[in-house]
Amino acid sequence: MLQQSPPFEISLVDAREPEAADLIRAMTEEIRATYDHKIDGHGHFKPEDVLVPGSGFLVGRVGDRAVACGAFRPLAPGIAEIKRMFVARDHRGRGYSKRILTTLERLARESGYTTVRLETRPKQTAAISLYEGLGYVRIANYGMYAGRDGCLCYEKALVSTG
Repeated sequence: MLQQSPPFEISLVDAREPEAADLIRAMTEEIRATYDHKIDGHGHFKPEDVLVPGSGFLVGRVGDRAVACGAFRPLAPGIAEIKRMFVARDHRGRGYSKRILTTLERLARESGYTTVRLETRPKQTAAISLYEGLGYVRIANYGMYAGRDGCLCYEKALVSTG
């Protein structure tokens, strides 16, 4: 008899919690390794960014193990920014990043945002495919990314489902 793996469950958490911090640290280390330490990997994000109204941090778990995360935070009136999208290497290819991102979009919409933006880098090809597949479109680099050649910025209009 085949043993079924535990379901993937998503919850809002405090980004300062140990499991959230572990995922953020793993993502930062992977970014640093991918880009040969040429960027710092923290993505201009600190846990306090998602402790304000209109923000949140998600952790996805399989059983009791935290394997994925993502966040949204205020960027400008009506615009949220998606940050810290990450799935542990041994849990990739299962649709977890799509579930985290669509949950972030729903929460952002419920918080009153009409648009979400994000930044990624050229070597994040799986992330780029995910974003484009979910309707994100390339835009001019915004905010702190303006004028930075290694950055790719995307935007998506949030359409009410009600």
